Amino acid sequence: MMTSSYASSLPTCRRIPDGALYVGGRSGRGAVEDNDRTARFVYRNLSSITEITCTLDTHYPYQIFFPSFWLTDEGTPPIAHREVTTQDVRSGRLRPNPALAAWLADEDYGWLERHARFYCEQLERAGKYTLYLWPPHCMLGSEGHALAGVIHEARMFHAFARLARDWIEPKGGHALSEHYSALSPEVLFGPDEKRIAERNNRFAERLLEADALIIAGQAASHCVKSTVEDLLTEIVATDPSLARKVYILEDCMSAVTVPDADAPGGFLFDFTPQAEEALARFAAAGMHVVRSEVPMSNWPDFPV
Repeated sequence: MMTSSYASSLPTCRRIPDGALYVGGRSGRGAVEDNDRTARFVYRNLSSITEITCTLDTHYPYQIFFPSFWLTDEGTPPIAHREVTTQDVRSGRLRPNPALAAWLADEDYGWLERHARFYCEQLERAGKYTLYLWPPHCMLGSEGHALAGVIHEARMFHAFARLARDWIEPKGGHALSEHYSALSPEVLFGPDEKRIAERNNRFAERLLEADALIIAGQAASHCVKSTVEDLLTEIVATDPSLARKVYILEDCMSAVTVPDADAPGGFLFDFTPQAEEALARFAAAGMHVVRSEVPMSNWPDFPV
């Protein structure tokens, strides 16, 4: 039996409650407890898991989903944790920082403005997300870019115990597109059909080669959701029956929530419904939504 386990990365900024983008879920303990369950799952199933791949959000100071990319109509950067709509860009309430045109658009600020408007239009047309401005997180070279220690330890223990080729897949470095999914950025072309990003077809092919594919990580509402959506698209195009070999550990992931400091217990944003809807959709497509404490031998359709 060959079972490959794909685990989304759980970097420091997402597992520490005072991190820049901690994924706490509604309980506030989300990523901390998810990491513990994921590591325990790896140790319990060491003999069955043959390969682990962790993805790493890898970001830079100026990207389209960071406030530093934008200026308000008052000439100052907007605050994080807000959405950017096409109307915001068309009206001039938000515009790309002109200083970025020198290295993002070959000095062509007009193109950068057109791209910002086109990008928001494409997102809204796709219906998956509205552009959301996140606080700086997972910055390359920072402590927050690293895997959570408990996940890294479990991954390395597995690699040495199983003589496995466990590795890392970086993602998220495109300045002009979000990159929630480990398989593809959200938008691949600019307003003039100029390609700005590429799909990771090689990684998608590797995942589909496994006899069983186990998915865990953060966040259930964004990176995990988008990765599985892209994987499902590949499966439907190749062979819909392949969905049966995908297992999603629902207790090893949490949704993004943004607590409201002015209303204790409340949230400015709560993406839990989006995560729950996605899991239901994946299950309807034939994928298996399972829990980490249930023996793998008891999972439906699991290869033995």
